[in-house]
Amino acid sequence: MSAGEQSDSSIREPAATTPGAAGVADQCRAPHAAEGDSTVAAADRRPSTESPAGDLAESTVRQSPSTEPPEGDCRRELILIGIGAGNPEWVTLEAIGAIRTIDVLFVVLKEDQLDDLVEARRVIIERHRDTPLKTVELRDPPRPWQTTPDYPAAVAKWRAQRLESWSSAVAAELPGGASGGFLIWGDPSLYESTLAIVQKLADASGKAGRPIDLRVIPGISCVLALAAAFKIPLNRQGRSVEISPARLLAAGMPEDTDDVVVMLDGKQTFSKIDPAGIDIYWGAYLGAENEILISGPLDEVRDEILRVRKAAAEANGWIFDTYLLRRV
Repeated sequence: MSAGEQSDSSIREPAATTPGAAGVADQCRAPHAAEGDSTVAAADRRPSTESPAGDLAESTVRQSPSTEPPEGDCRRELILIGIGAGNPEWVTLEAIGAIRTIDVLFVVLKEDQLDDLVEARRVIIERHRDTPLKTVELRDPPRPWQTTPDYPAAVAKWRAQRLESWSSAVAAELPGGASGGFLIWGDPSLYESTLAIVQKLADASGKAGRPIDLRVIPGISCVLALAAAFKIPLNRQGRSVEISPARLLAAGMPEDTDDVVVMLDGKQTFSKIDPAGIDIYWGAYLGAENEILISGPLDEVRDEILRVRKAAAEANGWIFDTYLLRRV
């Protein structure tokens, strides 16, 4: 399938295939191919401004005479690879192993995807892989919930659109016997919808007779990165820790919790709650070269955080931040 035939994904072919799973994948895709080699060539394409991930070199795929593969070899695999919150050194050995062995990389490009985030992903692949890798880019549907009056319905619709798009791409571009991967910022299990969507994708594919094995590789989350940056424990002796989206803290700190890690705060909720008796540990671009850390009594530092946050977002065009609120 060519890029022109897809409305929501584009494909980048590697310069050559590698042995192993790719060979099995060819067998699973065409188990009764005619004798003799067949060659499929993809023309050289330059990336557009919408696809900044790099040049697409000429690709040649050779299929040898194939026989029916042993039962079980045609099972596909999807791996969600946690790559940490921002520092390339936080990629684990297990994640490196997966990056080196996957046959297809699925890259989700959000509507506001920026060049430096794409570049960070590219650096990780180049650092840990020395063989070509086919890449399928998935265009994310718009995210309307910041303005919608019905947040749950908007999120459900967005996830359904993602599921439909990803299911089509995986069915078309991940042949039997092959392994596909998603690089996930932070950890796949924490405030990251990819895992839930891919689980549904795998379940539906299995029911349709094309089983997919799902594997999840943990990564260093922004929560752990925040605690490490400030050299503080997340929990205090005998006390609990809550991880919460900012929209649930509009009324202030929970009465029965003294330590709350806050995520997804696009409206700077920390500046609108009662600051009495609360310390804040705020971090942005955690693990990156431009990491910013500010901490102190909330009533004393919240204006500084607002000022610094605004300046950083304007300078970089985006911002990822999280913070810990702690009763003292």
